[in-house]
Amino acid sequence: MKRFVILCMVVMMPLLTMAQMSEQPKLVVGITVDQMRQEYLYRFYSKYGDGGFKRLMGEGFMLKNAHYNYAPTYTGPGHASIYTGTTPANHGIIANDFYDRLARRKVNCVEDGRYKPVGTDNGNGDVAPSRLQSTTITDELKLFTQKKSKVIGISAKDRGAVLPAGHMADAAYWYDDKSGKFITSSYYMTKLPAWVDQFNGRKLADKYLNQEWNTLLPIEQYTESGPDESPYESKFKGKAKAVFPYNLKELRKANGDFDMLIGTPFGNDLLTEMFLATIDGEAIGKDQITDFVTLSFSSTDYVGHSAGPNSVELEDTYLRLDRNLETILKSLDEKVGKGNYTVFLTADHAVAEVPQYLRDSKTPAGYFNDANVRANLEAYLLKFFPGRDIIEDMGNEQIFLNVNAFNGDPKTSSVDLLVATELIIKYLMAMEGVANVYSESDMRKGSFTEGGSKGMLIRGYHPKRSGDILVVLEPGWFESSRVAGSTHGSTYTYDTHVPILFFGKGVKHGESVKYHTITDIAPTMSMLLNIKLPSAATGSPVEEMWSKE
Repeated sequence: MKRFVILCMVVMMPLLTMAQMSEQPKLVVGITVDQMRQEYLYRFYSKYGDGGFKRLMGEGFMLKNAHYNYAPTYTGPGHASIYTGTTPANHGIIANDFYDRLARRKVNCVEDGRYKPVGTDNGNGDVAPSRLQSTTITDELKLFTQKKSKVIGISAKDRGAVLPAGHMADAAYWYDDKSGKFITSSYYMTKLPAWVDQFNGRKLADKYLNQEWNTLLPIEQYTESGPDESPYESKFKGKAKAVFPYNLKELRKANGDFDMLIGTPFGNDLLTEMFLATIDGEAIGKDQITDFVTLSFSSTDYVGHSAGPNSVELEDTYLRLDRNLETILKSLDEKVGKGNYTVFLTADHAVAEVPQYLRDSKTPAGYFNDANVRANLEAYLLKFFPGRDIIEDMGNEQIFLNVNAFNGDPKTSSVDLLVATELIIKYLMAMEGVANVYSESDMRKGSFTEGGSKGMLIRGYHPKRSGDILVVLEPGWFESSRVAGSTHGSTYTYDTHVPILFFGKGVKHGESVKYHTITDIAPTMSMLLNIKLPSAATGSPVEEMWSKE
C-alpha cells in the first residue's frame, strides 16, 4: 500500500506542476512611471481615454494609500525598492549618485567600470546591477524557472532598466542621448540582437525631434493645470517663454539634440515602440513559462522637473502617456492574449510643489542651497579645528566627515569627532528650513519599524554607504539653487504617495484605502507567481487582493 501511494505521488507530481504552471501568467509587465503622483489618476481622469489608466483602474486592483516608507525618494532607490521588496537599508541603492568612501568620489548607482557600452562607442554603457545587494522579483522568477523565463528591462534611464531587471536578466536596454539609439552593456551581451539593430535603424528619435510639440487637446481644455505662461517653469534654450507650441526641430541643437527628446512626451512614445519591438523580437509570452518585462517611463520625470506638477506641459505628457498605455494593453491582448498576462503600475517617487509658487501663495517653502551651506559650514568649523578639512563630501542632504582629520591620538580624535558632529548638528539646526538633523549614531540605534521622519531615514540608511550626518528639511523645502521647476527626495507625503495598480491574470477588481508601502509590490507578485520572496524583502503581500470581501 505504501509503495502504491508513493507511486501515485510520483505519477501525479508532473501533473501538479503542469497545473501550477497553467495558473501562472505567460507574461508579467512591471510599469514604473517616473515621478507620478497618485492624484494624477484623478486630476486628469476626465481627459483620459477608456483603454489606458481608466482600464487599469476599472478592471484591476488599486491601492489608493500607497507610500514610500523611506527617504531619500529618488529614482534609483525607488526602482530598487519596487523590485526587491525592501528599502535602501537592505538593498544598498541609497541614491542615484552617492559618495563612495573607498573611491573618494561620487558614483552612479548602476556604474561598473568592468563593463562597456554595447550598441555605441561612447555611450553610458559602463553599467551593471552590481551595487544592488538583494535579489529582485525578476531574479526570483529566473531561479524558479531554472533561468528559462525571459527577463528584460527597458527605460530611457540606465538605472530604470538595470535595477528592475535584476542580476540575472537576459537584457536591459536604455536610451543613449548621444546617438538616439537604445543600447546595453557588456554585462548582458557582446552585441545587440538583430531586432534591436533593426529598431534603431528606424531612427525614430530623429523623427520625433523633427516635429512640433503642441497640446493634444485644445489648450483651453487644460483646466486641471495652471496657466501655460508661468514664471515657475524652466525654459528650453532658444525659446523666450515656456509656452506651447514647441518647435523641436528648431530647438533640438541648442538643447542637447537627442538628449532633448526625453524632456518631451515623445520620449514615452519611443519607449512604447521599443516595448512593442521587444515583445515581437524576443517572442515574449509565447509559452507556458512566465516571462517578465520591466518598463520605466522617464519623460514624465524630466517634464516634471522642468515645468512642475501644475504645468500644462505635464498634463499633456500624462494624456499622451495614457494613449501609450492603451497601445501597450491592446498589443498584449492581441499578442499574449487577454487573461494571459499580469501588469502592475506604480511610480519610483512623486514630486513636490514648486517652492516659489508656494511662497507666492503664502505657504511656507524654500530652497536649501547646498553649495552655500557647505561653504559657510566649513568656515564655521575652521574656528574650532584650524587647518583641518572636516567635511569630505556633502550632497543628497547627507554629510560625510573626513576621517583623516581625526587620525591623531585615539582619545583626542574620538572626542574631536564627537565635537565636530555636534557642532555641525547645532549649526544646521539653527538654519531656516531645517527641520531636524541626525547622526550616524542616531541611525544605528533606531528601529527599522520606527515612525516619523527618523524612521524614514533609518529605512533609507545603509551603514556602509550613507553619510555621517543626515538632514531633514521643513515641508515645502528642497535642495536646489534654482527657483523654476520642481524635484523630490523628502520624507513628506507629496514625495511618497504614489499609485499602485495590479491588473490582469490573478487580479480581482477592487480598491483599498489601507496604508501600504512600495515594498509590498514584490511580495504580492511573489504570491501571485507562487515563487519565493526576494532575498532581503521586508514588505508584505496585499491581503485584500485575496480576501473574498
